[in-house]
Amino acid sequence: MKKVIRIFLKVLMWVGISLVGLIALFYVVYAFFPKGPRDLMTWTDLEQTPRTLVTAQKEAAVTGTPWATEAAMSILQKEGNAYDASVAALLVLNVTNGVHSSFPCEAPVIIYNAADGTVHSYIGAGKAPAAATLESFLARGWKTIPGTNIWAQLVPASPDVMIALLKDYGTLSFAEVAAPAIQIAREGFPATRVLLVDMGKFTAIGRFAYQVLWPTNGDYFFQHEWWRPLRVGDRTMYPDMANTLQSMADAETAVTSGGGSRLEGLQAVRDIFYKGDIAQEITNWETQKKGLITSDDLANYNGGWETPISGSYGDYTFYTNNGWTQGAVGPMALQILEGIDLKSMGHNSPEYIHTVVQAIELAMSDRDAYIGDPAFVKVPWDVLMSKEYATQRREKMTGSAFGPLPAPGVVTTSTGEIVPHGTDNPQTALIAINPPGITIGQDTTQLAVRDSTGNVVVITPSDFPWTPMVPNSGINLGNRMNQFRLDPNSPDVLAAGKRPRITPHAMIVFKNGKFFMGYSTPGGDMQSQALIQVFLNMEIFGMNVQDAISAPRFYTISAPSSFAPNESNPGTIRLESDLYDAAAAGLETLGYKLQKDPKWDMDFGGVGAIVLRPDGGMDVGADPRWETWAMGN
Repeated sequence: MKKVIRIFLKVLMWVGISLVGLIALFYVVYAFFPKGPRDLMTWTDLEQTPRTLVTAQKEAAVTGTPWATEAAMSILQKEGNAYDASVAALLVLNVTNGVHSSFPCEAPVIIYNAADGTVHSYIGAGKAPAAATLESFLARGWKTIPGTNIWAQLVPASPDVMIALLKDYGTLSFAEVAAPAIQIAREGFPATRVLLVDMGKFTAIGRFAYQVLWPTNGDYFFQHEWWRPLRVGDRTMYPDMANTLQSMADAETAVTSGGGSRLEGLQAVRDIFYKGDIAQEITNWETQKKGLITSDDLANYNGGWETPISGSYGDYTFYTNNGWTQGAVGPMALQILEGIDLKSMGHNSPEYIHTVVQAIELAMSDRDAYIGDPAFVKVPWDVLMSKEYATQRREKMTGSAFGPLPAPGVVTTSTGEIVPHGTDNPQTALIAINPPGITIGQDTTQLAVRDSTGNVVVITPSDFPWTPMVPNSGINLGNRMNQFRLDPNSPDVLAAGKRPRITPHAMIVFKNGKFFMGYSTPGGDMQSQALIQVFLNMEIFGMNVQDAISAPRFYTISAPSSFAPNESNPGTIRLESDLYDAAAAGLETLGYKLQKDPKWDMDFGGVGAIVLRPDGGMDVGADPRWETWAMGN
């Protein structure tokens, strides 16, 4: 036995020596590669930089990057409307913030149509391919869906979203609204710190590992030079994406120049993506990489308009997307808080934070138990969004931290039957360890646009470059199936053709029956929490929208993460540093575990909001935590 141990230790020693030698050799070779900036552009970074309130009288836009905001405003000034401008901004976000909202991305939409005063939601989350069955995933030994595997890719949503907006409400051609994105992708833009959060903080070994694991991704994001670190201001160009968008525009032009109508031209754009040459590129790649998406999945994909979910708080009504998102968490939590004297507690006092956190955690418990894709799950909205149910949940609030999430509420039908609820428990995932130097990022971006006639479009685009990109196309199908569960008792359990309950959602708010605000944010499970805090800062504490966005935030992480492996930290609140210094001691006495984060930390959201003032003008706010930028005229 001792001899076996000696042999084992000797082998282990030589393996260690060999590994150290390989790393040393790597860095010796790496030392000879060029590492300077590619082509520095003039750029003043906007992240963690204070914002001033933007006021406007005619039109306004706020998006996740200044280029997308400028694109939206340029379309509005060229006689396009909010629907046209929102598509232009979405495409520019796909270019300038593609690590958080890749093309073709998830794109939940909520609109206010000024002509008839109605609010509509568009289904902007992709579907699981027909081959994506629970049994097939469990057979691979997975307990949750790994976010770095090609099997985490959904059938893409955003091309369908864009064409629906343009066909049903827009006025311009796809070629016109895609022009800003194509130009920026070809000519380049300066890399920002937000881009570098995912791609710029790689170690040399991390960049090499990323290039080896996902060579098409590495070529795209590192511009065929994985050895060269990214720097703020580096000219960043994506010609492959420019070519793909141009091919879509050319498909439209071929139809309209031949006498076809605008609508026929837009249909050609959709068809080339879901049925034509681009669809063929995608399916060829899926076949090569043993992915799940087929030509039938693409050809049969559809989104569609739906009636939004709504809830109220005082004079305000909140409209958001259905159960394929977590959007209902915001109005559910606010209805629980309704009637509580929050103002007397003081802004961001320990008592206030505790109270708001408990309402959020009660809503998240119900989210995890009842909410999923309504095409597969009968969500009891009539109960969940009722004032009576909110009162029942309010009674579950306690004087100290819940710790683990409280139990979901008991939902009964009109005949007194109890509605069974599912489970959404964290599990240990069997997933590959991240390559050295790589941290898998998870985030989103946002846009909101209002035109001169009062139309408003809010979109929350998202997806991440952690699965193999289609070569020479700029197409990144993301990893959003990672937000499904593999627990058959969960309302969010994977099924073929189903949509996961994604974290991104969009929100429109009415006051006294009239449009008041459109807003959204990145931030994963923080999204609803950030939007709740911004609204309460305005309504309870009288802040203008910019001050409400810039104010310090808190973030409960008690609920299982919506991203696999669905980890939870019961009874834990993250606090931005200035808030931590003021409230930590009081929260600890209430039983909370606390985490101190930097001021204006990206994880705490990147809210953009357009507020209609009583005089008909607009206030527009942008979050200093991101590159979020507001403009108006």
